[in-house]
Parts: sequence; C-alpha cells; structure tokens
Amino acid sequence: MTERLYYTDSYLADFEARVVDRADDGRRIYLDRTAFYPTSGGQPHDTGRLGDTDVLDVVDEGERVAHLLSRPISGERVAGRLNWERRFDHMQQHTGQHLLSAVLAEPHHFATVSVHFGPETSTLDLDVGAIASEQVVGAEARANTIVTENRPVTVGFEDSGTATGLRKPSEREGPLRIVTIADLDRSACGGTHVRATGEIGAILIRKVERVRKSVATALSRIGTPDVLEPISRMLKDSSPAIRVTVLGNLEGNKSRPLAMPLAALLESEEHPDVQREILRALGRIGTPDALLALRRVANGEVRRLPKRLRLQAIESLAGVGTPGAQILRTLAGDADAEIGSAAAKALQEAMA
Repeated sequence: MTERLYYTDSYLADFEARVVDRADDGRRIYLDRTAFYPTSGGQPHDTGRLGDTDVLDVVDEGERVAHLLSRPISGERVAGRLNWERRFDHMQQHTGQHLLSAVLAEPHHFATVSVHFGPETSTLDLDVGAIASEQVVGAEARANTIVTENRPVTVGFEDSGTATGLRKPSEREGPLRIVTIADLDRSACGGTHVRATGEIGAILIRKVERVRKSVATALSRIGTPDVLEPISRMLKDSSPAIRVTVLGNLEGNKSRPLAMPLAALLESEEHPDVQREILRALGRIGTPDALLALRRVANGEVRRLPKRLRLQAIESLAGVGTPGAQILRTLAGDADAEIGSAAAKALQEAMA
C-alpha cells in the first residue's frame, strides 16, 4: 500500500521514499510513500522528478500508486520533487471548483455531476437543463466575494457513518477525507487544495452551454490569454476587493499584455489598496512597458499620485533585479530625502 502524503499536506513538494517494486523494465516505479497525485476525480496527475529522472505520469492502481518514468532508475531509496507550478495550479482549480459548485448548489440547487481541470480552463457539468444569465452572474460575483474573504479551507477525516452536512452524499464506506470551506461547503474529496479561498484567485465564468441534458460551465483563471479582456473589464467594473484579488494573481509572462492597461488604470484609480496592487503587479510583470510605468511613478512624473505610491513603485522595482536597479540608481540621489533613502535601500535588495 502506498502512503499518500498529499492527503495530509498538499503543499509538500519534496519528499524521500523507498522503492518497493518495479515494472516495465524499471520505468514503472512503486514507492512506500509519495507526494505525487495520480489522475483522479477530474484532477490531472502531478509531474516532477524522482532523483534525476522525469515523472511522466502517475496512475492510481487502488492500493498502490504507479510512477511512470522517462527512463529506469536504480537504488532502493529515491528523492522526489514535484513540478510545483503545476501542482499549485491544480490546487487553485480544485478549490475554486468546490467554491463555485457550492454557490451554485445554494440557493439554486444546481448539482455538479462531473468536473475537468485543464491547462487553460476548468469545466463543471451541472445537473440542470438550463441556467439563467443572472444566475451565472450572481454565482460568479458571490464566488469572488468569498475569494476576497479569504475563508479557511481545511482537510479532515471522518467516518462515513457519522459524517453529516456533505454537499454530495458519498458512496464510500469507512473513513472519508472531507474538505471544508468555512461556513460554505463540506465535500468528500481526495484531491489537493489551497489553505484559504484567497489563494484561488479571481474566478471567471467564460461560457455556459447545453450538453445533452445538462449544462457545462467553463471557467478560466488569471493569466490565460483568452481571459485578458474579461480581466481588464473586471479591473474597471468590479468592487475594490475583487480588483485587489485580480491584481494579486497577475503573473509575469502570462500577463504581459496588461502592462499598458494597468499603467493607464493607475492614473485614474482612486482606491489606495487597488493603487498599491497595480504597482505590485507591474513589478511582477516586469516588461519594458511595466518598468516604464514604475519609473514614471517613482520619479514623480505622474503628479496627481501621492508620495506613498512613489515609495510603493520603488519597492516594486526592487523585485525586478538588474533592470529595476538601473532605475533605482538614479533615484538614490533624489532631492526628497525619504525617496532617496528608500531607493538606496531598494537598490541593495535589487542587487542582492
């Protein structure tokens, strides 16, 4: 039997284990314990490495978990390392699915019958013939509100005979692994999840379509090219709390097209938390356009912005490395002593 380490710690990315069996000329490995999640319940398998060998697939074989490798490995003990970006992406998707399924189940009583997580979109299949546009909008809004509340997400184990309050009854007998979103949802689930709803990021419902007698809802997360337009719309039209959440989940390469729109938004934005997150997002994006926007703010060229935003821009430049350091050098001698001091400190961080 394989001990599944992800049952108790979804954030465990490195582990050591003992090889207990081999098959397929050593390319199929069985361990006494593993952090690698096998494809199951709509969630794709993890990838990563065992020793210096790539893990191409992970298969649930009931009592055991098989690791399919790019080449055979030798030795009786092995160190494993997950592809963390892929794992965390699946964690965000899976908890996001639980969240959206819960808000669709109450008050609308739309049951989720199946799910699928992909590299750009996730889908939910709902046991309902049709869903009104206002119900979709309302579910998306409530889901994002709960994201901004950063509610705890916990994992526990209960006996199937005594577990109550589950969104969907479980047919399993014996111990159940139950994932709980505080004051919202309890579901029997073996997948990997984040610790709090704020880690999910913004939830966008891209489309709804009828499939046979049910409705499929397609979701996208921050950073995929096909959701850049709706992200821009959310940054203009949503509440400050949702705008902060969206900005906090923008990532470098995937969000490059948003650098100029963010720079323009900063000059019209009035909410201080949103202003701060725009500057942080520009620092993470780090493109020439983003650096230009940060330089203009840090230099005080955008005159309507207060000094606290100049200081925030300087802090963001510290995280960009050498390109940021080039800008910070010119600011270290600023006539404003506070700006100069902050730039000098940030320059040290950028060069570290």
